[in-house]
This record gives sequence, structure tokens and C-alpha cells, in this order.
Amino acid sequence: MFDAFTNYPSYEYDKTLSISVYGKFKTKIENALLRLPNKKYVIARLPMVYGAGSPRVEELKILNDLNEPIEVFPNVVTNATSITRFTQQMHYIINRDLTGVFHLGSTDLIHHSELIEDICKQLKLKDPLFKSVFDSNDDRFLALLPKDNLLPHNLQISILDVVKDSIINQ
Repeated sequence: MFDAFTNYPSYEYDKTLSISVYGKFKTKIENALLRLPNKKYVIARLPMVYGAGSPRVEELKILNDLNEPIEVFPNVVTNATSITRFTQQMHYIINRDLTGVFHLGSTDLIHHSELIEDICKQLKLKDPLFKSVFDSNDDRFLALLPKDNLLPHNLQISILDVVKDSIINQ
């Protein structure tokens, strides 16, 4: 929804502007929701979602097993979340009858390549191959940061938490 803005992270009430077909579609849906009375909707925006058994983590394992390169984007600054924390956040939002727009990603940022490398280390993947993909010479932001609708501290998440949540703790 914010892929046309790449110089800074996006916050809950920033103007949406997308150049992708999918982003334009999501913007159209959100605009329809925003015309409703506030108490009738919650818009929960998510960055990349990871977690033990998640499709993104499983793909990393499969690519490594096949000795295929894992695409990383060294110039993309992003944030992320885990499925575990997202479900906790939604539980809180629903049970407190909260409304509005929420950005449910980590409160800190990281380069995409570093995030994937950290998750691969956490998964103990043996000698993963990385393929760096550059679409610009400059850093670009694809991040959704919370600013106006902050959840309690115990429901916020950091990149370190996302990495830790990529494995099942035994």
C-alpha cells in the first residue's frame, strides 16, 4: 500500500500510494472501510510474517536442502512480525474493542538480507547460499511502523523476537 514511498517507513495515518496492482487493490478496500463509522472496522497492516512452520521459514529450509540460492534484498530496509505475536495482538485488539488502523510489525528496522541471514543462523542451516537482488543503488524502505496506535509494551515485537520465533522452542 506504500510501495511508491521508499524514502522512509510508513505510519498508520500516512497517505497510501501504491504502484503495484495488489497495493492498489488493498488501498481500494481500505478506502471503503474508512468510509464506515470508526467503531465498525479495524485495519491491521502487517509486514513480512515469519514463525516456526510459516511458509517463509519453510521456504528457507527447502531452498537450503536443495542447495538453491535464497534471494535477499540488501538495499531494502524492512520490519517483520511473527504469527505468534500477531495472534496475541489481534486477541488484544478484539477483546478491548479497539478500532482504527494498526501497524503490527516490529518496532525496529533491519535490512532484508540481514534478517534472512539471522533467521538462517537461528535455523542452523548449513552453508546457505544467498543471491543478492538489487533494484536500486539506494536503501529503500518497505516498513510499517506503529506510531499513533501503540499496543502495550508486552505486545510489541522486535526483530530479535521475530528471529527467535522462527524455530520451535523445545
